Amino acid sequence: MTPIAITMMIIAMVTIWGGLGLAMWNLARHPEDEDELPTPEEMPHEL
Repeated sequence: MTPIAITMMIIAMVTIWGGLGLAMWNLARHPEDEDELPTPEEMPHEL
């Protein structure tokens, strides 16, 4: 592999895995409460 290909691969891996890591960190800090989620009766009917 050329150095340019390796650099682009590293940038792509950091972007994907970094985004996943940040999403997990955010959910760990601010978990979603099940009480705040709408029930199926409260959800809008689109059909």
